[in-house]
Amino acid sequence: MKLNELAKWIGAEVVGDGSIEVNAANTLESATGGQLSFLANPKYIKQLETTKASAVVAGLNVTSDRVALLRAKDPYYSFMQAVVILHGHRKHPHRGVHPTAYVDPTATVGEGTVVYPGCYVGPEVKIGRDCILYPNVVVYEKCIFGDRVTIHAGTVIGEDGFGYATHGGEHHKIPQVGNVIIEDDVEIGANCAIDRGTLGSTIIGKGTKTSNLIAIGHNTTVGPHGLLVAQVGIAGSVTIGHHVTIAGQVGVAGHIKLGDNVTIAAQSGVINDIPDQSTVMGAPAMPASQGRRVYTIFTQLPELVERIKRLEQALDELSSTGE
Repeated sequence: MKLNELAKWIGAEVVGDGSIEVNAANTLESATGGQLSFLANPKYIKQLETTKASAVVAGLNVTSDRVALLRAKDPYYSFMQAVVILHGHRKHPHRGVHPTAYVDPTATVGEGTVVYPGCYVGPEVKIGRDCILYPNVVVYEKCIFGDRVTIHAGTVIGEDGFGYATHGGEHHKIPQVGNVIIEDDVEIGANCAIDRGTLGSTIIGKGTKTSNLIAIGHNTTVGPHGLLVAQVGIAGSVTIGHHVTIAGQVGVAGHIKLGDNVTIAAQSGVINDIPDQSTVMGAPAMPASQGRRVYTIFTQLPELVERIKRLEQALDELSSTGE
């Protein structure tokens, strides 16, 4: 597609030769002639001087004398649109339910939904329209999916929550009689596990996206449009607001509330409620401004310990001389 035409589709302004044709997308480092790349992070701006891409999608204030630009207000979003135009989304090898998948007779699967080989869809499950279940997805009984839900390979939805009553030194299983509700436009990564509610439902809100290896405990509610990065673990009965971003390897303790528009930095340990609009980091999690100071001090601890030892020694010497 010529840049002039592509620019109209993605809402960008051409700076340079609009007759240049591109046929694929690639990174600044790996792109070759005929390919389109993007610059969203300013720290990579020097790569404009070396990239072999024919054109680059970039912000409104970016300039270049050697490569054509498609300048956009939100370059990352505009580049996403360009990738869709140039490459399209994955084409499924079949329609509907594959013969090697098992769908219980009491389950319902909406029009346009694709169920890949090796999937299991249990009794009384309801799956909406235009959903995708990739290979070996397991959906336990009575779980409910909205429309346009995507579940990647190896994920389990609705397994029993971690519920036991300890009596007489033994752990006795509590029946998990709830379900999981996944709302419209949710995408769940590969090898994730979402527990069914003990009573009631575990809920994944509209538009939420998760990476791989995510564990979500029973009766937790994840609000709309959340982003959960790989290896996040959320315990049971957690309430999470809308537009919450949880970075990789974060652990969230049970029975707490995370407010709206919260951001949690990677490897944080969250043990208390977090108010709306907060950014936190560390274990235990603390406001990011405090956390940065704390972790700066961590790197100085050996030196500080030695200074304290020297001060204590000097005090002891002063005390022994009576001064």
